[in-house]
Amino acid sequence: MSLLGTDRELTKNSYYAATAVREQRFARLESAIECDVAIVGGGLAGLSAAIELADRGYSVVVLEAQQVGWGASGRNGGQAIAGLACDQSVIESQLGREASRQVWDMTLEAIRLIGERRERFGIECDWRPGYLGLAVNERKARDLQSWQAQMQSDYGYETSWITPADMPRWIASPRFHSGIHDPLGGHLHPLKYSLGMARAAASLGVQIHEDSPVTALEPGPTARLRTPQGNVRASHVLLAGNVYLQGLAPELECRVMPVGTYIVTSAAIEPGLARSLIPSGSAVCDTNFVLDYFRPTVDDRMLYGGRVSYSTATPMNLAASMQRRMGRTFPQLRDTRIEFAWGGFVDISMNRAPDFGRLSDVHRDRSAARDHANVYYLQGFSGHGLALTGLAGKLVAEAIAGDAERFDTFARIRHRPFPGGKLLRTPALVAGMAYYRLRDLL
Repeated sequence: MSLLGTDRELTKNSYYAATAVREQRFARLESAIECDVAIVGGGLAGLSAAIELADRGYSVVVLEAQQVGWGASGRNGGQAIAGLACDQSVIESQLGREASRQVWDMTLEAIRLIGERRERFGIECDWRPGYLGLAVNERKARDLQSWQAQMQSDYGYETSWITPADMPRWIASPRFHSGIHDPLGGHLHPLKYSLGMARAAASLGVQIHEDSPVTALEPGPTARLRTPQGNVRASHVLLAGNVYLQGLAPELECRVMPVGTYIVTSAAIEPGLARSLIPSGSAVCDTNFVLDYFRPTVDDRMLYGGRVSYSTATPMNLAASMQRRMGRTFPQLRDTRIEFAWGGFVDISMNRAPDFGRLSDVHRDRSAARDHANVYYLQGFSGHGLALTGLAGKLVAEAIAGDAERFDTFARIRHRPFPGGKLLRTPALVAGMAYYRLRDLL
């Protein structure tokens, strides 16, 4: 089954889909149109770029193969966290301390941008502030405390340390040793936020077309994008479809890998018990390489994620296995029924750093590179994109408008293709992740 087909099955029992109302639908493209910028992908990266470009006076068309917010943007864990999926040392080793500090500061801007857009456009998306990063044992606690000290000294970023004695004030779980609290981070309902971003873009004059997969991209000074019933001519193109570009830019496919992620949501919990589990109402991640993440919802449920599939195969007995994981973290919920279980694919890069750039930078053929100089792409968020996608859209809009400095800081990050090609890269990654799971256990 294709990624699209698998995702359709996986998202049928999504808590987000059950609790967000699609008040606005957008017609498929059935004509030939022209615009300044054509965006492929109606997720948070594409919609953010559309808003920023419309603010700058550009005419913008968004082409979405399914519905806005259908992909990872509308079904992720809902956690907005500072930083990248990779450690900051990955950026520092490539770009140096100064540029690495700029990248870190931009990830903080990304979280603030969520608040600015919620306020500007009146987006109701169940935002709650606070993030807890928790260590499951003393060794991991030492690593986390070392990271905290380094981030404070090198990047000026301050978080509060939670000692073992203080842990019961923060989480009613026997599983964790100590951790950090970050008041800047937080969590929200990602599908409500995505739909709000689509309404915001449309209110600014952006043309959005759902059910309009791009089947061909013809590069050139004026690029042409074809859909089954129409086509678009544009001076600039942004590819923001991540693992769902379906062969539109083959040169990008080897740089990201589709990874299945899975989440469950419990039935409603007695309100007093629900609020006692995480008294601050924060989002929570452990610090394992293969991590668990969870958060309370506004209707007193526990939303819990932690299973991943690097083979694109859906885990067996997903709801039951996730209920056991939730019960190990919160014994109080061991008998609580799972009401929703869903998943889908995210795009990871080899080094877990985001992959932003222009297709001209990827092409080795000079003639092809010239033809693709006006085609930008955003991918490789590696499961850490709820906030970063918004910033990415802002950066690419700046670049199209003539100020590419911040975009090019990210574009300088080097990326390698996954080894083994399409046939062998999945087994290689499965073997590698088995090692990290074992290391977490030991």
